[in-house]
Amino acid sequence: MFDASPRTLTGAQILVEFLVRRRVPFAAGIPGHGCWAITDALLDRQDAVRTIQVMHEQSAVHLADGYFRATGAPMLAFTSIGPGAMNTLVGMGTAYVDSTAVALVTGSPHTYMRGHGLLQEFERRHHADNARVFEPVVKEWWQPSRVDDLPFMLHRAWNAMVSGRPGPILLDIPMDVQAEAAEVRLPEPDEREARGRVRPAADDVERAAALLRSARRPVIVAGGGAILAEAWAEVTTLAERLGAPVVTTWNGKGAIDETHELAGLTIGDTASTCGNALASTADVVVSVGNRFTDWSASSYRRGVTFAIPPSKLIQLDIDPREIGKNYHVDVALVGDAQAGLTDLLAALGSGGATGDYRSTAYFAEIQALKAAWFEQVEVKSGSDAVPMTMARAVREVQGASADDAIVVTGAGLPQGMVKQRWVTRQPRTHLTSGGFSTMGFTLPAAIGAQLAHPDRQVLAVCGDGDFLQTMQELQAAVLASTPVCVVVLDNSGWISIKGGQQTFFGRTAWTDFTTPDGSPYSPDFAAIGRAFGIQSEQPASPDEVAPAVRRGLASGGPSLIHVKVDRDLAVAGPDKTGWWDAPSPTYRPEEHARWLAGVAEEQNR
Repeated sequence: MFDASPRTLTGAQILVEFLVRRRVPFAAGIPGHGCWAITDALLDRQDAVRTIQVMHEQSAVHLADGYFRATGAPMLAFTSIGPGAMNTLVGMGTAYVDSTAVALVTGSPHTYMRGHGLLQEFERRHHADNARVFEPVVKEWWQPSRVDDLPFMLHRAWNAMVSGRPGPILLDIPMDVQAEAAEVRLPEPDEREARGRVRPAADDVERAAALLRSARRPVIVAGGGAILAEAWAEVTTLAERLGAPVVTTWNGKGAIDETHELAGLTIGDTASTCGNALASTADVVVSVGNRFTDWSASSYRRGVTFAIPPSKLIQLDIDPREIGKNYHVDVALVGDAQAGLTDLLAALGSGGATGDYRSTAYFAEIQALKAAWFEQVEVKSGSDAVPMTMARAVREVQGASADDAIVVTGAGLPQGMVKQRWVTRQPRTHLTSGGFSTMGFTLPAAIGAQLAHPDRQVLAVCGDGDFLQTMQELQAAVLASTPVCVVVLDNSGWISIKGGQQTFFGRTAWTDFTTPDGSPYSPDFAAIGRAFGIQSEQPASPDEVAPAVRRGLASGGPSLIHVKVDRDLAVAGPDKTGWWDAPSPTYRPEEHARWLAGVAEEQNR
């Protein structure tokens, strides 16, 4: 029990004591004049809150994001006023799109100096206007004017961040409010906490159960909401009850063990053939915390990933705004994924396919589709070519890691390759900037995941372009003593974009990293790693990758493995198995016609 009696505290001390009461173990950021009262208060509570130094403010938010994805618990990111605060926008956008809870505190002009053009203040339209830049990428934001505002605002902000559909929040705290003191009462967290799980209406659950009882080809689609709600056990139980395959989105990987016989694997444009085939031929689709984004739904082209209708849709989501947004819904279940699936299982009763689904023709079809996909996977993943395929490199990296290892990806070909090829055994072990597909996410988010699970292996699998954007955080990893193994899959360019340019425009523009004589260029990433003082290697052949990764993981500190991979577009990336609506110009008549034909087949939603 915490002491709830009144105490005289500065605004910064109120913030830090609130973190202590919330049992928040970490705060990440960069000190500046706009937040130095906060860093000073953190200095006094090093016993309870450990402060992590990053080298760029964007990385503070990515680090907090990775921590939340790995644990389901939020931590604090902080910055100064002005450019330090603005540098966090990419991270906050990433967290907002993927519904991850991040608490960001930024400095703000002194209340008595607002509107005077104080250093780093935006004030031409409204005084102390910096925070308004964040409006599209936060659930809510607050700007206290008095020290005694803070206890109320903090619990309001925290509840907003973690309740319902999680998301990032911002507190923009004036410098004088941080420094001045007031007598305040800090309530215990559970006195103000939004607890419990929102349950769907009982009659809607019964309608969903009735629809599933008549289903012959049900499919469960697990999105990021299934992970956020910790509904993985319920997803698997429902699959076994119905004999239904589970297919997953970017952020849904881990909702079922992908070695499970009912794991239908991934869906979308760069996914599995079996996942798309199963989802597109389902008679009933049960969507659990899934937004039906274009990447996961093959841009809604009929029959590629989904065919809704004629497939009937049961959509379970905590956010009513997602219900029916992209597809017609037959049964809407507004509620928490875990609570909704628990109620649905109860409504289905003990009947169903549990125990005998293996004898059905549908189960045999599921296994045949998966076997065909695994044969296709082997073409790139089993290649012995040098330079090696990215698919083979990813296989070797996973082969060197434990089943409960956490893999983190950002944007580009490695993100799609890991989604498509990495066998995810447990929830919260596949972390990716799915909806926003953010460059520079991988390394700092991996540091956050390693802080969350210091005894687990954490691998940051990134392309050279992704790594170059935040590679300075190798220093953060060293300072925090987080033994992240960074695997740089180097193809000397923005090769994901190059492939799209070639497909849609017939030529490429500024996607290769080349010197004036046309030679592909990459820095010596292993040498860069050694310059940071960490274990670094550059394996040259496929059979050298796994031993290098094992040595890196065993080094006891951060490590870097630099892997040169094939740049040839035919083998460079994941297999394209779906459809993505990317317009092609009229001066490319054949490609333009192909694109228009695809658009004509897209679902009229």
